Amino acid sequence: MFRRKKKQTDEVLTLPRSDRRILSNVPDPEQIRRSVDRRGSRDNDADQFSSDYLERMRKFSLRYEADFPVLLTWGKGKNRRKLKTKAVDVSSTGLLLELPFTTDHIQPGSKVSMHFEIPAGTMPEGFESKVDIEGVVVRTFERGTGREAVTMAAFEFTNPLHEYFQRRRWGYSVYTASGLLLLAAVFVLLLRAESIIYFKYNFLLYLYSLIAAAFLLTRYLFGSLYRDVPVNPDFTPGVSIIIPCFNEEKWIHRTIISCINQDYPVDKLEVIVVDDRSTDRSAEQIQKTIDLLHQEADRFQTKERLRMHILPENGGKREALVQGVRMAKHDLVVFVDSDSFLDPLAIKHLVQPFQDPRMGGVAGRTDVENKYTNSITKLQTVRYYIAFRIMKAAESWFDSVTCLSGPLSCYKKRLVLKHADAWLNQKFLGQPATFGDDRSMTNFILKTHRTAYQDKAICSTIVPSEMNVFLKQQMRWKRSWLRESLRAAGFIWRKEPFMALFFYIGVIVPIAAPLIVLYNLLYVPIFHHVFPGTFLMGLLLMSLLMSLAHLLFRKSKLWVFGFVFCFFYEMVLLWQMPVAWFTFWKSTWGTRETPQDVEARNKKAARKNRKNTKTEVPL
Repeated sequence: MFRRKKKQTDEVLTLPRSDRRILSNVPDPEQIRRSVDRRGSRDNDADQFSSDYLERMRKFSLRYEADFPVLLTWGKGKNRRKLKTKAVDVSSTGLLLELPFTTDHIQPGSKVSMHFEIPAGTMPEGFESKVDIEGVVVRTFERGTGREAVTMAAFEFTNPLHEYFQRRRWGYSVYTASGLLLLAAVFVLLLRAESIIYFKYNFLLYLYSLIAAAFLLTRYLFGSLYRDVPVNPDFTPGVSIIIPCFNEEKWIHRTIISCINQDYPVDKLEVIVVDDRSTDRSAEQIQKTIDLLHQEADRFQTKERLRMHILPENGGKREALVQGVRMAKHDLVVFVDSDSFLDPLAIKHLVQPFQDPRMGGVAGRTDVENKYTNSITKLQTVRYYIAFRIMKAAESWFDSVTCLSGPLSCYKKRLVLKHADAWLNQKFLGQPATFGDDRSMTNFILKTHRTAYQDKAICSTIVPSEMNVFLKQQMRWKRSWLRESLRAAGFIWRKEPFMALFFYIGVIVPIAAPLIVLYNLLYVPIFHHVFPGTFLMGLLLMSLLMSLAHLLFRKSKLWVFGFVFCFFYEMVLLWQMPVAWFTFWKSTWGTRETPQDVEARNKKAARKNRKNTKTEVPL
């Protein structure tokens, strides 16, 4: 008898076409080149443009690897001709096509109609759609030699895709989502107002209903009012990026490159990778990446500002982070997970709130990198975006973000060192606190300083694509949320009064939610013979708020997964909460081999052996 090995999920990633320059976004200290976009178009007057303009130019010029059919047509009537081709890469401004054969009709200057559908995951969210657009041939060339030679043609769209979609689809998405969001909010208010009538039947239940609705609507309100701290070009404090790594050989190369390839002054940015005694080939991969950067990008001072440190023994993520902070030479430290990838402007945006001397920590936005892998990652895509763009943004309105998330967050170095020992030795009910590192450090900082969120400081991360891993992650997060919420409850009342009220309601609502669901979906129908239509309508409207907010901001077809996530949460994830109530002191990670996981596994094996020994029947 054997156990079939589970097939590993293939992650679907959006892959930008690699640049010939390994550090294409780093400001050139020797002024050899200055470019706005990755094609290397020179811009000696770049300083006259705003940072927003330069950022848009960079994003629109990014080319992505592609493999989808494109139909070219030209001529009219009887002279109309068609040619089936294949896209090799695509950007907002054009296509590179592989032609089946050479034709005189496809020459520089030729104008053709192009018909294609961009598959989900080829370009950033919102671009997945059918396209009928005009294009002009800008150049043709041969790729390969001899019999392997292939004719290639580069086309420029007469209108960039972002303008094309703004007229055809994105504009309608904004108007539709905005109108429906307003209607959904009004309906929620009307439903909750109706609850006042039923106070005499169950005061606590309907009071909870009113409070929960008000809590959610105010988060969307303050989230919509949120604005980033704008970039001050004269504010570029020194930054040390710390990357803790444990068994991430698959992604660590890309993480390191994204961290060092920042549009930030060379002399004010360093990267320190701390390997927590990985048992795979992570350390080897880290060293290989560092050697590559030292060799090919030495003029960007990579030897002085990129290094690796290996811990003498596995000490956990906190130990790796603290060791990195102790090695850091700059006053701001940025924590980046080893499976997260920074946007080239992430650091520039992330540091801006520190112009306020009372600011202690700042979180960036985390998007899902493998969003199109399967339904599990699509659910998380909508959830992640709302959690950051609405929930954290609402907290940032009060300078009191309660979780500076692990994939991308920035702290003042002196504050991390001040709390390092307490953070490393933190225990709860006698058990070491080995997860919830981000919430825990945020509590230390938030107690005495402000915390904020920067929406334009963007990173993307690899999320679980398998259900069992996802559920373990969610259980771990709920346990750490309960533990750290109890800690924060002891001091959050000193913050802005509305924020404190905001926080306490935000703790009570999810804890009580399982009881409310049981009462509405089981007790009321069974004992009062009343269909829970109002409750289900409220759930539908809440899910509509999430979905429409995602559609409004992202203009993506994934918005429908907001509905799916809400109902999945009610049916599955919600019931992890009662389990977390009674097990939130547990310190096992669940998805990686920490010392606590090894100890727990050994204890479980010992109990199983004792049980088997007792049940053995002597011959």
